[in-house]
Amino acid sequence: MNLNLSASLNIFKLLAKPSLCLPHSTIATFDDLPIPLERAFAQDGKDRQVHIKAVVLDKDDCFTWPERSEIYGPYKKDRFEALRAAYPGRRLLIVSNTAGAKSYDVDGNLASEVERSTGVAVLTHRVKKPGCGDEIMSYFRGHPETGVTGPHHIAVVGDRLATDMMLANMMGSWGIWVKDGVVPLDEKSIFSRLERRIAPYLLSRGLSAPEPVSPFE
Repeated sequence: MNLNLSASLNIFKLLAKPSLCLPHSTIATFDDLPIPLERAFAQDGKDRQVHIKAVVLDKDDCFTWPERSEIYGPYKKDRFEALRAAYPGRRLLIVSNTAGAKSYDVDGNLASEVERSTGVAVLTHRVKKPGCGDEIMSYFRGHPETGVTGPHHIAVVGDRLATDMMLANMMGSWGIWVKDGVVPLDEKSIFSRLERRIAPYLLSRGLSAPEPVSPFE
């Protein structure tokens, strides 16, 4: 079953508060990801206190071709390895709606393939994005060595507004939208193409992503 029930249910939240799908920062491709990630949130001139201790990384059309396990060639030696070095061990986590999603990757084989290919842990999760925030936080609570004490320490990097960026905002984390991704525009799904129009429209209306609030800093 490939239906994303989580996204369908959360559409009502999005209708009530459209800014939930907006990113805090936008890059063209994964190769443009600034490291450390704090640099991504200083580009608009806002005085922000951002301390990213862990990264939640989408897979399909972010750093791989959809439904493939291998890192897209141009990203592998430079950007992906730099990200792993900056956020080592459990501080980097792949959260996909294919690999690791129990309704799609029933036997976990896809998650295992991605872990072998990337050297990065893949979250096994019951609820698809954008509704798996509790499962993500449970993962980081189980690994205190990451230093994550709240969602404000997490950056979500992904290519979809309605799943990745909405996940970030519902969690109270930071969101980085990979606007162009790996797949050429004319080969993207109708939903992905529609999102490229929605974001500029909402921004032109004066909306912006809600700022994560830290209870500790």
